[in-house]
Amino acid sequence: MSAIITPFPTPASRAAQIGFERLELSRILDLYGRMVAAGEWRDYAMDFDRDAASFCAFRRTSERPQARIEKRPALRGKQGMWTLFGEGGQVLKRGHELAGVLFPLERRLVRLVEA
Repeated sequence: MSAIITPFPTPASRAAQIGFERLELSRILDLYGRMVAAGEWRDYAMDFDRDAASFCAFRRTSERPQARIEKRPALRGKQGMWTLFGEGGQVLKRGHELAGVLFPLERRLVRLVEA
């Protein structure tokens, strides 16, 4: 009689999931807090997948996200792993550094404060 051994799922199998590092998430949440204070955003959602991690910011919960920040490490060597999407799903900015990708949102925040 031969026994069949089924391997127990290990945390290594979940390691394939993409996520934000602490400094990246801190930078994104800092921007989110400033946009909430300016009255632009009211809610957010995060999604972690095997291919990408995304942060979506909403003006109202029932609407499409006003902005989506996506980290896709597979594109690190090409156009950059960071992408900023607009409300209609259009690509607003791509880059290798998070700060450069967040710049259009931060620039809009400066305009909101000046008005």
